[in-house]
Amino acid sequence: MSTPIVYLRDVQKRPRFFQLWEKRRHTREVHWAMECFAEMLGVFFYVYFGIGSQVGWNFGNVTQAVGFSSVLQIGLAYAMGIVFAISVCSSTSGGHFNPCMTIAYCTFRGFPKIKGLRYIVAQLLGAYIGALVVYTQWKEFIVAAEGTLEQAGTLASLQFTPNGPVGSFANFLAPGQTLPRVFMNEYVTCTVLAIIIWACIDPTNVFVPPATGTFVIALAYATAIWGFAVPGVSLNAARDVGARLAAMTIWGLEAKGSSYSAITALVNIPATLTAAFIYEFFLTDSDRVVDSAHLEFINVHANHRRLRSSVIAEKRNSRVQSLVNFADSNSQEKPIVTLEDMPTENQV
Repeated sequence: MSTPIVYLRDVQKRPRFFQLWEKRRHTREVHWAMECFAEMLGVFFYVYFGIGSQVGWNFGNVTQAVGFSSVLQIGLAYAMGIVFAISVCSSTSGGHFNPCMTIAYCTFRGFPKIKGLRYIVAQLLGAYIGALVVYTQWKEFIVAAEGTLEQAGTLASLQFTPNGPVGSFANFLAPGQTLPRVFMNEYVTCTVLAIIIWACIDPTNVFVPPATGTFVIALAYATAIWGFAVPGVSLNAARDVGARLAAMTIWGLEAKGSSYSAITALVNIPATLTAAFIYEFFLTDSDRVVDSAHLEFINVHANHRRLRSSVIAEKRNSRVQSLVNFADSNSQEKPIVTLEDMPTENQV
């Protein structure tokens, strides 16, 4: 029996206001803005929870207070931010949430370059807003930490370092580290991380169905933070650049950092491209079969009526049938259906 295509409007009637809004939202001029909003919100989740935990860790270290976070908590916070981002926003935008992933999609998957540029701007904006919100919520504690350092006479030397309050928002070179070493740390970590991500989005990878991929990617980020945050990693250009711009907004141009800033902002891009090439060249096989979980995931996205038109209607699989007539302008008022209303195998 073929599975019928059932849209949300087939089973749930939304208020009239949202029905009217969706008629406008599904136009090409508006829909790309909704996708960009989803990318912005996804990065916001990642940055909001991750930096929030970092500020607590930094405050605890400076003031010698107990119970204010740890590297374990920071890794989990970023990981859960990724879970929230993918769970909430991926259905709208596809879930890039990182400029290096968008660039890799443009390079290897034919993602539109203009759309990719919009995504990157949205991602940076999400990180910028997220960092400013975290600063506002933690401001009294940050000021208290700065006061503690000032009393100890170390504020000037520690403020723009990983151990200073600004270090929770912008990445700085750790004491004793060299630029070649942090370049290697960033490049290798991001390459390994991107290989894992590319494996999770491989539709022939039967070991990682789409729902599981969310948590595999989140765990990969957490593991990277647990293992290599102390030597210094960025992992996401949006988080680095957007939060650094927020730090510059708050603390001035000195927060821009040194030449290390270029490593944290840019190295994850060639690293991700390297990872995508490695996976596509060595591990991808077009003769492998797309498993049912990934096929369902692909079909759901393919049948998304984001651009309601006869062209989309014609592209629908002839073996399945939507309960909504694309040409029917009154389909907004379609009543709730039951299983008995769905077409049977003989009808489709």
